[in-house]
Amino acid sequence: MEEFLKREFSLSKPYQGVGSLGSSHWELMGDAMVTTEQVRLTPDMQSKQGAVWSRIPCHLKDWEMQVHFKIHGRGKKNLNGDGLAIWYTKQRMQKGPVFGQMDNFTGLGVFVDTYPNEEKHLERIFPFVLAMVGNGSVSYDHERDGRPTELGGCNAMVRNLKHDTFLFIRYVRRRLTVMIDIDGQHEWRDCLDLPGVKLPLGYYFGATAITGDLSDNHDIISLKLYQLTVLRSKMEEEEEEEEEEEGEEITIPSVDNMDLLRWKQEEEGMSAIAIFFTVLFSILGCIFLVVIGVLVYSHWSDGRRKRFY
Repeated sequence: MEEFLKREFSLSKPYQGVGSLGSSHWELMGDAMVTTEQVRLTPDMQSKQGAVWSRIPCHLKDWEMQVHFKIHGRGKKNLNGDGLAIWYTKQRMQKGPVFGQMDNFTGLGVFVDTYPNEEKHLERIFPFVLAMVGNGSVSYDHERDGRPTELGGCNAMVRNLKHDTFLFIRYVRRRLTVMIDIDGQHEWRDCLDLPGVKLPLGYYFGATAITGDLSDNHDIISLKLYQLTVLRSKMEEEEEEEEEEEGEEITIPSVDNMDLLRWKQEEEGMSAIAIFFTVLFSILGCIFLVVIGVLVYSHWSDGRRKRFY
């Protein structure tokens, strides 16, 4: 695999002309602002949202995005929010509730969620990194922190760190991989690896962030996109050629095993009330079977005694 930096889809210091009309490939939105050290999506203030979006649609088949970011603020523990997102979507420059982007989006979103909205997370520690693929009709569930549509993720303690923090997103052969480097050791740690992810060509890259009653500074230091030259097997090449000949170009984002993922999430996310009634009805069912068994045995015993007399 070979990689080539695509400067027209990359954002880095000194951010020349970012946000200016006609002089940059990147456009600012909302409360975002450029400084000498970063593109600040939101300041550490309540009710802010900002974004930076690529002006050029990306038509690369295989790519890799390396994100250098920083989240920091005055809040401690869970008294901070709400997080930032990296996007590859059909829509751009659309304000909304999903980390500063519109809901029911079409494409890929990778979220660094810093505040738990759901009251009880049995196995989850925040901040948390997760990914979601939307087809234009799937809504992001804020109350459950995106769990119903989550493709996978990992905890990532990224706030108020003195060293650099990085997020790595790779899309190769319809396989989505997300990794993080947040420990200051210059080593990638696995976060998500999922095959069967289908993303159309011609979408836009962007980064957004939002604050509510709680806040943080959400900074993008660099976005570096690499084009990947991947050797494909003969079978893979033939399959792609057949799809092109039959006009089966990917037009709607999808995930092959999304139904399986949803089933697992529904099973894992069973509420306490549902568990209580399940256990209750199971116990009642067992008692009913025991009573029936005792009555049948008693009837059989009486009949047996009569035969002996």
